[in-house]
Amino acid sequence: MRRKIFFIPLILLGTAFACSTIKPSTTIKEDKVASENTLSELDTVSTDIAVSEPVSETDTLAFLKLNNVDVRYDLDDDINSNFSSNLDSLLHLWYIKNTDSNYSSERVNTNVTLSDSVYIQRLQQIPSLIDLSYNKIVKNYIKLYSEKRRSQVEYMMGLSEYYFPIFEEILDKEGLPQELKYLPIIESALNPKALSRAGASGLWQFMYGTGRMYKLDINSFVDERRDPVKSSYAAVKYLKDMYKVYGNWHLVIAAYNCGPGNVNKAIRRSGGKRNYWDIYYRLPRETRGYVPAFIAAIYTFNYHKEHNLYPKKSNFPIACDTLMIDETLHFDQVSKVISIPKEQLRDLNPQYRADILPGGKAYSLKLPLKLTSKFIDNQDSIFAYKKDYYFSQKDKVVNPSDRYQKFAHVAPKDKAKVYYKVKPGDAVGLIASWFHIRTSDLRYWNNIRRNLIKVGQKLVVYVPKSKADYYGSFNSMSYAQKQATLGKSVSTTTTVAKSTTETEDGSYVYYTVRRGDNFWTIAKKFPGVSNYDIMKLNNINDAGSLKVGQKLRIKRKS
Repeated sequence: MRRKIFFIPLILLGTAFACSTIKPSTTIKEDKVASENTLSELDTVSTDIAVSEPVSETDTLAFLKLNNVDVRYDLDDDINSNFSSNLDSLLHLWYIKNTDSNYSSERVNTNVTLSDSVYIQRLQQIPSLIDLSYNKIVKNYIKLYSEKRRSQVEYMMGLSEYYFPIFEEILDKEGLPQELKYLPIIESALNPKALSRAGASGLWQFMYGTGRMYKLDINSFVDERRDPVKSSYAAVKYLKDMYKVYGNWHLVIAAYNCGPGNVNKAIRRSGGKRNYWDIYYRLPRETRGYVPAFIAAIYTFNYHKEHNLYPKKSNFPIACDTLMIDETLHFDQVSKVISIPKEQLRDLNPQYRADILPGGKAYSLKLPLKLTSKFIDNQDSIFAYKKDYYFSQKDKVVNPSDRYQKFAHVAPKDKAKVYYKVKPGDAVGLIASWFHIRTSDLRYWNNIRRNLIKVGQKLVVYVPKSKADYYGSFNSMSYAQKQATLGKSVSTTTTVAKSTTETEDGSYVYYTVRRGDNFWTIAKKFPGVSNYDIMKLNNINDAGSLKVGQKLRIKRKS
């Protein structure tokens, strides 16, 4: 039988990598442990995994059938005190502190003693690809969730309405069991800002080195280990990599928590056994309760009503939208202009360490859905708000390739903002005359230099609020219709003054540049032609390169 050798990078070993468990399909055979390789002093793992024999195709819905629960009566252990106390960290979140005061979360806890057979039967009823074992250890964690930490569980149930759809979509896309969405409950209590004593961060509790290995951006401004979406993709990739090694979801989950090095040691010390419960006492103490807690979380969320547990509603906005921002932006700028609490911005965007989107590339900004349109309508004012205060341009390194600095204008008061899309033949002067504004204002609002505009460019124009709809309709008007608003008619045939030196060649006209000409004044002589059209047709990039006597080819518009 051929063997495959999988090398697990050193950085994955011995790290307190927080993640949870996945149950293999009944059609997947667990690989047997191959002969041990010699480990270095640093415990670099090089494990031979025997390739399983091909399995025959079975019913694709087999995983929905009830499976016998692996019941063990020979296991018992106390709950790790650190695990119990870590649940309280959730209460520090802004949206937990601002829970709806009109909602009563106090419900009677009957604490009815249930027999083992009831727990076993209920676990059997849960459709799961992950083995939902039952023993005294699992029972202790079920009681922790359903009796001793009821309030925290109800908070997590409320937050799951926001986070679970994110996890479920990514797990479904990558073809992993949906039960893995409960892993962040064990890892971080659904707190994206959770930070362990070992340095693991985020919902999925990635260590720094492992986060970088899975392409998460971590710097002074951004820590994508806290990003719910990106960290979820990274966690799924890690889990898939570990499953290729172990072929057993319980071992994968344990490896996620303590590193594959510690799992391999436990396997060797137990004589090569690969059942999680057989190596339970060989694992580090802080890892032993990881799988039992995961099973208990699945049970509690599926049978919360039977234990009189209900989600605690909070002011955390469930409906959100994401905008991509490629300029430097401070949360204060957003907070002041569109009136959103800065603390809410922080909790919706936990990946930003200093309340700053650093720019340089597109970064995501998540906002409540009802404020998305308000941000878009006021984005110029947002970026301009106290820009020099938040981002001083002093002592900045100037990039010579940047022709112009970033610009943000101040919007005039009591005016409505409309957008006009530049069409062929348009010019700054023409557009200004149609909207009855000064050309200087149009250039200022849109940072236009030398009257250069491009076809398809969207220009900001401020008009009287009472005429916003009227001016907004200019985008659907023809050139003749816009000229008609000024009382001017457009002739179907236009001749150029003979005082200009020109010769006709089919559909083209050749114009000789005279003193005082520029591309805009030349374009005005040829209705339907823009300055940009002339520059493009003559392969001219610099608008200031015109010379007296230079001949320009111009394509006349029919």
